[in-house]
Amino acid sequence: MVMHFCSLFSGSSGNALFVREGSTSILVDAGISMKRIFSALDSIGTDPKELSAIFISHEHNDHIKGAGIISRKLNIPIYANENTWAKMINLIGRVAPENIRIFETGKQFRLGDIEIKPFAIPHDAAEPVGFNIFANDRKLTIATDIGHVNPEILAHVEGSNLILLESNHDLKMLQIGPYPYQLKRRIAGKFGHLSNDSASEIIMHLCKCGTSSFILGHLSKENNFPELAYLTAENTLRAMDLVIGEDVFVEIASRDCVGRLVEV
Repeated sequence: MVMHFCSLFSGSSGNALFVREGSTSILVDAGISMKRIFSALDSIGTDPKELSAIFISHEHNDHIKGAGIISRKLNIPIYANENTWAKMINLIGRVAPENIRIFETGKQFRLGDIEIKPFAIPHDAAEPVGFNIFANDRKLTIATDIGHVNPEILAHVEGSNLILLESNHDLKMLQIGPYPYQLKRRIAGKFGHLSNDSASEIIMHLCKCGTSSFILGHLSKENNFPELAYLTAENTLRAMDLVIGEDVFVEIASRDCVGRLVEV
C-alpha cells in the first residue's frame, strides 16, 4: 500500500486536503463548501462516501466551513482537540454526538491504516495544530497557519517524506498592499502566517535533514503570487546547489484548483 496526498484547495479563501492509505481516507480541514469538496474528490477518482473522518487544525472559517454538513451527510466523525471543539461547535451546525471526536495535541493515535500526531503551532486560534501522518514508514506533514518558526516546529517537521508547508505572503507585498494596518500586523506577527522567506528557511533546514518533496500552500490572494513563492524557494535551493526537478520536488498548491494525487 502507498499513502497518497492531494491538496484539494489551499489558501486564505478555504482549505481542504485529502489523504488516503489503504482503506482509510481522510480530509484535513474542510473550509470549502461540501459541493466543491465532493466535486474535487470526484475529480481524483475518489467517492466521498469512502471518507473515514475529517480532521480540523483550528476553528477559523477557511478550515471548518464545510465540516459540519459533510459530517451530517456522510455520518462520519470530526476530530479536533477540546479547545477547538469549544470554539467551533456552534459554527458548524449540529454534529451527532458519536461523531464528535476529541484528540489530545501532541499525542499520536491510530485511525484505520494511518497514525496521526497533531502538534501545536503558533497561530491566533484556540489550540491550533499541524499534523504528522504516518503509514508504512512514511511521514506526511501538514504545516500551515504558522506565525513563526521555532525549534519545536522544526522537530515536528523533520523526517518528513512530503510536507505541505505554508508560504502565505511576500512581506513587501503585504507592507504596501491594501490591507488595514492591524490586519497587516496580525499576518506578519508571531501568531499570524509564514512568509515566503520564512518558508524557505524551513525548506533549507529540511533539505539538510533529508526531505526532498515540498508543496507550498495557503498562499494569500492579495499578498503573494504562486510564481513568487516558487522563486523564493528556488533561490534558496539554488544556494544549496540543489536543482528543482532533479534533487528536490517543489510544487505550489492552488487556492482554487485541485492538485495532483501525489504518492508520499
